[in-house]
Amino acid sequence: MEGQDEVSAREQHFHSQVRESTICFLIFAILYIVSYFIITRYKRKSDEQEDEDAIVNRISLFLSTFTLAVSAGAVLLLPFSIISNEILLSFPQNYYIQWLNGSLIHGLWNLASLFSNLCLFVLMPFAFFFLESEGFAGLKKGIRARILETLVMLILLALLILGIVWVASALIDNDAASMESLYDLWEFYLPYLYSCISLMGCLLLLLCTPVGLSRMFTVMGQLLVKPTILEDLDEQIYIITLEEEALQRRLSGLPSSVEYNVTELEQELENVKILKKKLERRKKASAWERNLVYPAVMVLLLIETSISVLLVACNILCLLVDETAMPKGTRGPGIGNASLSAFGFVGAALEIILIFYLMVSSVVGFYSLRVFGNFIPKKDDTTMTKIIGNCVSILVLSSALPVMSRTLGLVIVLTSAYGVLILKMPKNTFL
Repeated sequence: MEGQDEVSAREQHFHSQVRESTICFLIFAILYIVSYFIITRYKRKSDEQEDEDAIVNRISLFLSTFTLAVSAGAVLLLPFSIISNEILLSFPQNYYIQWLNGSLIHGLWNLASLFSNLCLFVLMPFAFFFLESEGFAGLKKGIRARILETLVMLILLALLILGIVWVASALIDNDAASMESLYDLWEFYLPYLYSCISLMGCLLLLLCTPVGLSRMFTVMGQLLVKPTILEDLDEQIYIITLEEEALQRRLSGLPSSVEYNVTELEQELENVKILKKKLERRKKASAWERNLVYPAVMVLLLIETSISVLLVACNILCLLVDETAMPKGTRGPGIGNASLSAFGFVGAALEIILIFYLMVSSVVGFYSLRVFGNFIPKKDDTTMTKIIGNCVSILVLSSALPVMSRTLGLVIVLTSAYGVLILKMPKNTFL
């Protein structure tokens, strides 16, 4: 009898592992397909040759797509965990959602942590060096020579980073035990290095998020059609059309030897055409789109920004006056045992909205910074080097998002139930 129970338990464990693996594969496959379409939308078409460089570009494209899919998974995991917890609370005995359990959630977090490390320290450096490699002098040119050069560069980069971390550890904590722990690459060194990357990601988020929150209104104003109050769009379109025709006549009348004036007039003509398209779009927009969508979106952005700032202020006050509000390493109840918000399902939905709003604002703020302005991808005109840089940046931001949400208190969880998602995650995931 005991043998049959043991066999039955093994079969259940096996079926559970197969089911979780299938779910993880399906989720990642969907994210990979979406990421592939996003990257190919911005990838420069001139990079599609039919030679050795085409193979290199294709491999770099697949690695960048994998990294972007991992970034999307890291962003979606926290909302997915929150909504899964609320669903399990609402339907604890439902047969059709038994696959949604704590084992699946923790497995997804483990995979996200593993793939984030893999992309950050192996795949993306390999893609960059492989794209820039030409093969060592004296060797036969080809894919093998480029792979050999890339591997040598990766080894040298790993030694450089190891030396930097060793020196930093010696300067900060010159202890024999701490120095010996650096020999343990898997248990200490890689998690420590990933924690440093997460720390840089948090600092970058702290820098980008306020900028993004202020820029969101401008960006949405450019995407949406503004209300036409005391404006005559027909007259503006007529004036801009006359200006376009005048510029075209000037361009056709200038001699080809005057290159500077021709370039300047072409740029001015392009700006006029863009302005004309915007005016025509505003004219074609319906009254509902002009007078309802734009004010509603702006009010929604104002509400979300106000709630975010209010939550951060309340969290700072709690940290100042109450020591128990500090993050602790204790474990909370398991998934599906307690609600993560005092407001139940509505509070959880608000948390998810704020998490997505924080991520979008941080990305907008990242591209709004003057230092990273050249990273902005352009449709059908983005090189693979820029795509790799964008994928790495988004991966760093997404890896630091759960830490940022917890630290700033943007998630409405001020009770110990918050340990369900954060404190029971793998130790490699956070600082």
